[in-house]
Amino acid sequence: MDRESINRMFTRRRLQRLAGLLSLALVAGCHTDMWIQPKAKPLQQSDFFADGAASRPPVANTVAQGQLRTDDHLYTGIVAKKYVDEFPFAIAKQDIERGQDRFNIYCSPCHGALGDGKGMIAQRGLALRAQPATYHTERLRKMPVGYFFDVITHGHGAMFSYAQRVDPDDRWKIVSYIRALQLSQHSALEDLTAEEQGQIDEKPVGIGIAAAAGDTHAGTNGAAAGGHTEGGSKH
Repeated sequence: MDRESINRMFTRRRLQRLAGLLSLALVAGCHTDMWIQPKAKPLQQSDFFADGAASRPPVANTVAQGQLRTDDHLYTGIVAKKYVDEFPFAIAKQDIERGQDRFNIYCSPCHGALGDGKGMIAQRGLALRAQPATYHTERLRKMPVGYFFDVITHGHGAMFSYAQRVDPDDRWKIVSYIRALQLSQHSALEDLTAEEQGQIDEKPVGIGIAAAAGDTHAGTNGAAAGGHTEGGSKH
């Protein structure tokens, strides 16, 4: 190796060492305020705002991306200040089955599997305060579907809102299952087909069928699946 190559090698090493020393000097010169800065953590107390809370609510009338809801029928169940009497989308068998599933989770504990207000919570003490509603009164059987959707959304009486727990589509599906329950407890033998009538050993005046809205029939065991927590709750 010639003298010139050796000089270049030593020069390169000196520069590398100098760069390392400069980096150490910069790091040592940084104060902790660089990463410990004045800021508000979630739910922290604050002296800056009048309510003393660091976390701020959304600005009034603002809409988050993806949350624009202009369809009153779908999102409120109310159009022109009246409860709607039609579902905002066609109800198929799978929608009623989904409604039955959600109903059993959220509604049947209070309203019972048949929607008769005799759920386990009601049997264990809630009825001492206020009996959960049965969906089988004349008044509730005549109520528009939008009424039940509104009750699920906002709650009523001892029942709280389920808006944060059940999305709008599922609320409508629960309502469809409530309608099936109502029909199952208030139908006559004549409402059954000849084939269905042939499956009955005895012919009572009222038959427990869970007729589906739209294009389906939910079946005789649909009524044993649950009543709607939100739709009829204490209304």
